[in-house]
Amino acid sequence: MENHALKFYSRAGNSIALRAIPGHFATSHSHINYYVDITGLKTRRSEAADAAKAFAQRFPIDAVVDTIVCMDGSEVIGAYLAEELENRHFRTMNEHNTIYVVTPEFNINNQMIFRDNLIPAIRGKNVVLLLATSTTGLTISRSMECIDYYGGHVQEICSVFSAIDSVNGHRIDSLFTVSDIPGYQAYEAYACPFCRNKQKLDAMVNGHGYSRL
Repeated sequence: MENHALKFYSRAGNSIALRAIPGHFATSHSHINYYVDITGLKTRRSEAADAAKAFAQRFPIDAVVDTIVCMDGSEVIGAYLAEELENRHFRTMNEHNTIYVVTPEFNINNQMIFRDNLIPAIRGKNVVLLLATSTTGLTISRSMECIDYYGGHVQEICSVFSAIDSVNGHRIDSLFTVSDIPGYQAYEAYACPFCRNKQKLDAMVNGHGYSRL
């Protein structure tokens, strides 16, 4: 699959790039015609730092950030985003004057939870929700419900790639959109033209990566 990857650069800078692999892929919520691979941005120190800087530049100057909740293995970007926001002197209500960087857990019922020791990083906090990719918005909705359940307040949503602009009235700030990947399409499983034409899936994909079929 990697041999067919196309490389696209963000308008935020040529150091920020993703790869898009054409094919027939299934996420947990939809079928898509490109797998968006941001492995480099999530795992390479310099690229993660550049992505964090690009996000920080877009934050409103009056933003208050106490906690960054990282999804899809985006913790490296999250740590650099916290550092960048602190260096830019964004306000935080935390007594120790530094930002929490946490990630939720999924229990055996696939429910998103925070263990008791992490709840203090969520309850009453101003939260930034950080994701690798967003296709339908269902993961964002689930994440926001979870954060709300534990008493947190989502103030900003950042996604490296997003096929949607907003969820439940919250704007999604993304470094890449569908306009950056010509021809990108997402389909409900029942309306997928690839399935209709009996074309087999190439892989199952999510924010962590892909598994070939």
